[in-house]
Amino acid sequence: MAATTMSADNKPYDRLKDIKAFDESKAGVKGLVDSGISTIPPFFIHPPDSLSTIVPNSSNPNIIPTVDLSGVDSDKRPVLVQQVARACRELGFFQIVNHGIPLEVMENMIGAIKSFHEQPMEIKSRIYGRDINRSAQFSSNINLFHSKAASWRDTLLVRPSLSNFEPEEIPEICRNEVVEWDKEVKQVGEVLMGLLCEGLGLEKGKLKKMMFLEKRMTVCHYYPYCPQPDLTFGTVSHTDAAALTILLQDHIGGLQVKHNGEWVDVKPVPGTLVINVGDILQVLTYDEYRSVEHRVLANSYHEPRASVVVFFNTSNNDDLYASLQSSFLDS
Repeated sequence: MAATTMSADNKPYDRLKDIKAFDESKAGVKGLVDSGISTIPPFFIHPPDSLSTIVPNSSNPNIIPTVDLSGVDSDKRPVLVQQVARACRELGFFQIVNHGIPLEVMENMIGAIKSFHEQPMEIKSRIYGRDINRSAQFSSNINLFHSKAASWRDTLLVRPSLSNFEPEEIPEICRNEVVEWDKEVKQVGEVLMGLLCEGLGLEKGKLKKMMFLEKRMTVCHYYPYCPQPDLTFGTVSHTDAAALTILLQDHIGGLQVKHNGEWVDVKPVPGTLVINVGDILQVLTYDEYRSVEHRVLANSYHEPRASVVVFFNTSNNDDLYASLQSSFLDS
């Protein structure tokens, strides 16, 4: 990373110095907003070629399919298997309803995450850091020092699958909700993985046996109002490195999926969860299921956006890849 570069108004500035100062403030993006800024710092400004693709409202927002999981253990299951498999093959994204998590639990989780992020900086900063061995930590931009441009969001990261996981390290203001969410979303993950396996002609417990349910990471994002949303992103375009991702988003919106070269909105619908295939699952299934690019636009609303992402991963990649690919080929 070059220490000195040019800002948007063609004036030199010390990029690395600014990034370090931002990180050492431990105030995050919300701290910048609270300071009353009207322009974003230069290291948040993204390259013109990526900014040119920003489309606040996509032309076909209803392309994301919704799967109703009611009756998943009844004679409706074969139809649900087909619906889930089709969504994973054609788009890589879908939403689910009647998944078993009460609406109150979903709303409480979003509320608790907002409450954490809206605490005074002096309180949040106590767990600010980038230590991958901590059960919970607060930061802004996990890849702050490695990305070409920062994104307009703050994050509470929880690692419930650590061998030394300590729930007490989760901030008290959201601890009960985060622990409850992990329990609930793990059950939903098991149901989905069963459907995904059957969609490939495998036994429904295949991914569970491979411990994909056991290595989870919960990422609680907070997207404050951005005074220049046309110059940055909430989350830059990427695919998920996990096997499966379950997302809870609030009503603000901003999530987009790339489909046939165009960006499509994933409109928030009360009571739904957004599901997407990750890179690991695409590799394991020889591209049968698709891991696709997605992003979050910078928040142009004065109300903050919150989301909770749970990534299902594995700690034994090589053995699991060989095992599942062998099963897939033999089926």
